[in-house]
Amino acid sequence: MRNHSSEISGQRVLITGGAGAIGSKLSKQLAPKNQILVIDNYSSGHPSNLEGIPHAQIIDGDIRDESLLSNIFAKHRPEVVFHFAALFANQNSVDHPLEDLDVNAKGTLLLLEQARKNKVNRFIYVSSSCVYGAKNEPLKESDVSDQLDTPYAITKLAGEYYCHYFQRSFGLPIVLLRYFNAYGEGEYPGRYRNVIPNFFEKALKKEFLTITGTGEESRDFTYNGDIIQGTILATLSTDAIGKVFNLGSGKATRILDVAVEINRLCDNANGIQFTDRRPWDHVSHRLADITLAREVLKYEPTISLSEGLKKTYQWFLSLEVSGQ
Repeated sequence: MRNHSSEISGQRVLITGGAGAIGSKLSKQLAPKNQILVIDNYSSGHPSNLEGIPHAQIIDGDIRDESLLSNIFAKHRPEVVFHFAALFANQNSVDHPLEDLDVNAKGTLLLLEQARKNKVNRFIYVSSSCVYGAKNEPLKESDVSDQLDTPYAITKLAGEYYCHYFQRSFGLPIVLLRYFNAYGEGEYPGRYRNVIPNFFEKALKKEFLTITGTGEESRDFTYNGDIIQGTILATLSTDAIGKVFNLGSGKATRILDVAVEINRLCDNANGIQFTDRRPWDHVSHRLADITLAREVLKYEPTISLSEGLKKTYQWFLSLEVSGQ
């Protein structure tokens, strides 16, 4: 039996990693009708993303802090948990594999333990398309690889296995979501960040955009507003419990085309330069099969890449105006 409600209402909601682009946007969307508690240590999230969220409580903390988690669950009694917190992402994990293991595996396990003890109503685990390895065909949820390219992929998959264990052994109502190349407002550029915010930073500074590869590589770029729609829907369907869902756009776009469009938006005449692919990056093409999410969650992405990039561009311009 499906719950056809289109929103979460009247819930005590915990969002880990809530200062990130998606977690913060989700917080703002849910805050008017729910009690929101955000925990983040700002290792990759940004404090400004949490400004102006009505009635939300913000905790500067780490999901590896077992005592902190115990106090949070005892005091706030969250009913719904969205678990975004992670050491992000592939290159970061290659550079810091032990920290990646500690945050992504141990941190997830500690959170699941608290969710089990406190009998939460829904536990949403945010995973990644990197668990598919170097496969280039359209990816179904069953296409997980045992040949993974980075520690991040390994620990994200480990988190999935822990979630399945808690669901099978303790009846914890979990849903697993694999995000595909999410982008949009709220994601700041940086060494370990995704290609789109880093392209925007360089384009706005009138610098060359650097593509690692030929530019013919393609990815399933998905606007974070669509990702949030799917994430909320995952809490509303009883049929979703215990299942894994791809959340993507269902459309592949060449990296070169993204770079050209961002240069056009930013009026950057300095063009594009190419460099060697990173040693761990063996994926030429990545595309989500979102059939299951459409059927079970009623998920339907609506924002085109062109529209999403325009929204992201406007957000970057707002940062320049505010001096951030």
